[in-house]
Parts: sequence; structure tokens; C-alpha cells
Amino acid sequence: MRQAGRHFLQIPGPSAVPDRILKAIGQQTIDHRGPDFAKVGKAALDGMKTIFKTDQNVFIYPSSGTGAWEAALVNTCSPGDKVLMFETGHFATLWKKMATRLGLQTEFIEGDWRGGAEPDRIEARLREDTDHEIRAVCIVHNETSTGSVSPVAEVRKAIDAAGHPALLMVDSISGLGSIDFRFDEWGVDVCVAGSQKGLMLPPGLGFNAVSDKALKQADDVTMPRSYWDWRDMVGPNKTGYFPYTPATNLLYGLNEAVAMLHEEGLENVFARHDRHGAATRAAVRAWGLDVLCARQGQESGVLTAVVVPEGHSADAFRATTLKHYDISLGNGLSKVADKVFRIGHLGDFNDLMLMATLSGVEMGLAQAKIPHQTGGAQAAMEHLKETTRERIAAE
Repeated sequence: MRQAGRHFLQIPGPSAVPDRILKAIGQQTIDHRGPDFAKVGKAALDGMKTIFKTDQNVFIYPSSGTGAWEAALVNTCSPGDKVLMFETGHFATLWKKMATRLGLQTEFIEGDWRGGAEPDRIEARLREDTDHEIRAVCIVHNETSTGSVSPVAEVRKAIDAAGHPALLMVDSISGLGSIDFRFDEWGVDVCVAGSQKGLMLPPGLGFNAVSDKALKQADDVTMPRSYWDWRDMVGPNKTGYFPYTPATNLLYGLNEAVAMLHEEGLENVFARHDRHGAATRAAVRAWGLDVLCARQGQESGVLTAVVVPEGHSADAFRATTLKHYDISLGNGLSKVADKVFRIGHLGDFNDLMLMATLSGVEMGLAQAKIPHQTGGAQAAMEHLKETTRERIAAE
């Protein structure tokens, strides 16, 4: 039976695609070797520098974020090199698995999946590496499986304090365009991102922001690479072209997305996501449930992972909300499978959309007979009302 109204896609990415971006993507494909394409390609490459907040190279691949992960590793490492990674959740674990498959020696600092990477533990390990065998430190900025944010700038300070030459490589696939990220200022060497989260596009574009130090290292490493080779990108990118067929129509959409982010203002975008994250956590607390991220100040504005009471199934709850209220929520992954559900509040998203989302969750909790207290949506509404008043008073 058809359900009236729009479907609520409230997973933590892919996020819903705004009409403006859909319209841009729907333009006619053009010759990717012709003069008109250069304007499209150059606008996309230069525009993404403003989102990463860098003056250094940004490379765009027709790929998922997983492809961009691989590009980061194969351009900076040789087989057998050591990389230090931090276990913040499912996606940090997958990046480690990839690195191992590529023939790297991976060292995983164990985490509890309830917070971001810990700079002091990274610094301590690097101080032990007196021969500087560790080639790179790899962390996840916004861990999509847990709703935790790593303090990237503090990790850079930890690397520097240890006097270690390791590259700082960051996965900001679900963070970029939603929460604060500063490639140059924070001293990041490689940042991995994807199109389907804060950039509000369909899946299909992968990004590497690359420091001059990392780009120089690409000349010295021996990892086999072809499709992912940064060195093949540099020359054509200078004039807006690519070494192989680009995803032209997604680049149309990307240019529209960059324009939309700057029309709102990046700082306003970050503040909006922070505010919606705080309102969602207020709802969770009012329901009497636990937020998976347990470290204050590291909670994500992109998503909130909610722990269901022991003896209850998060997946059964998600199925109930989908059936009765036409809302898709994110599932728990690997270690937290069936133990948590994830509420996405990212992308082109406003207060009324958040209230509808949280109302659907609260009705779903009741329908699925998950023990909870009522009033979560109301608590979120009070937070939104109060912060709106504060913003108006400050204007």
C-alpha cells in the first residue's frame, strides 16, 4: 500500500539530495575533453579547496569514499610500511582492514567505540618509535558508526610533540561540510572525503586533499598504483581536466553544493549541525536512553547513535519505524550491531525536519515497545526554541 507524504531518509548518509543539486546533475553531459568542461572541472577543484580550507592540492575521483581511502594509502606508503591507526569504530576498523590487505603493517590502538581518537595515547606510541618506522597516523574525524568526533588538531600537536615525521591522514567522509574541518590550519597531510554526506550529493565522488609533504612522498613510495596515482592528476587538474573520464554530471552537482554551502556560510552550517546534534541528544536523554558517544565535547553534529535497552532489538525497532512511519534510521555496525540505531541529522536539514524525525522516532519507540519515557521530541523542541531566541538576541 502506498504511504502518503515524503520518505524520511534519516540515516547518517547518503543524505537527501536537495532539488537544486538534482537539477544541476540533470544537465546534459558535455565533452570532458572540450573547452566548456575546463570551467566545470576548475570550479569543482577550486571550490573543494574552500571546503577543505586548503591552498594545497585536492584530487577528485569517480569513486566511493572507500576508493579515496585506498588512494590515500597507496600514494604515501610502500609495501611493509607501518601505519598507526586508532579504533574509534566500524569505519576505522575497515580502513585498517584495507591497509592490511594492501600489505602494510597496521598497528591499532584499541578504543571503546564511545569517543574519538586519543592524542595522548598516539603521542606515547610515537615516542616509543625512536627509529621513525611509522609512516602515517590514520584517524577518523567523524566516526559514522558511533557519532564520535576526533580532535584532529590535538592529534597533530601530539605528533609534533613526539618529534615524529609521520604523516597525519584523516577520514572526514562524514564530517566534511557538516562539522568544522581546517586542513591547512590543523596540519593535516591527507584528508579523505566523499560526496554523499555533508556535500549533499549522491554517492560517486571521492576526494583526497593532499599536503605538499604528502605529494612529495608519493614520488618515493613503491606501492603499485595506477587509477589512484596522484601524480597523474596534477598536470591535467591545473587546467580543470582529469587523466580519465570524470563523473561530469556529479561535478555539476558538486559546484552547486559548494555554492549552497557558501551561501549559508560554512560557520553557519557547522553551527546548525552542532545545534541539531545537541537537540537530538536532549531528546535521547529525555527518553531515558543512552547516547553511544560518552565523551562530552566529542559528540557529533552529523548523527546520534542511540543505545537500546538490553534485551531489545535495535533492528526490530528500525523495521517498525520504517513500516509505520516511513522513516529510515541507521543500523548498528559490527560490535554494536542490533544494539544501537543511528539518527542522521546532516546535509540540507532544518528545525522542522529534525522535529519530524524525532517525533517519528518517539512514536516508533512506543510502537516497538522499547522502554522509554515520553517527551523527548518536546525536549528537543525546547532546545531549538531557546537557541533560536539566543541567536535572535545576538543579531
